[in-house]
Amino acid sequence: MRVLVVEPERRPEAREIDGSLHTMQGIVGGLIQPVYPFDDPVALVCNDEGKLMNLPANRGLRDKDGQIYDIIFGTFFLCGVPADSDHFTSLTPEQIKTYQEKFYTPEMFWGMDGRIVCLPLEVD
Repeated sequence: MRVLVVEPERRPEAREIDGSLHTMQGIVGGLIQPVYPFDDPVALVCNDEGKLMNLPANRGLRDKDGQIYDIIFGTFFLCGVPADSDHFTSLTPEQIKTYQEKFYTPEMFWGMDGRIVCLPLEVD
């Protein structure tokens, strides 16, 4: 299964995985939680307890106006989700390109005056 892995402070990386629960849990470092924040048939699979475990902040999820409404903590991956199935599948080449661009720049987060401030992080 072709997925896009997004690690904190790193650029996204397309990887081929076997699709087993063990492998998916290994990527996120614990129990998996799929979320569906996109209009595309794409799942964002993260650690179910990432915030509670104090995993590093990774990327912000934004609404249609570009405002952050949530932050994903720890490594996550993106995969396809067919409309007629509850199984994960490979991303298409177009989806890989789209989400590599969307999550290309690592981010850092600070709490300031009751708000979350997000700054891009420069990496090589």
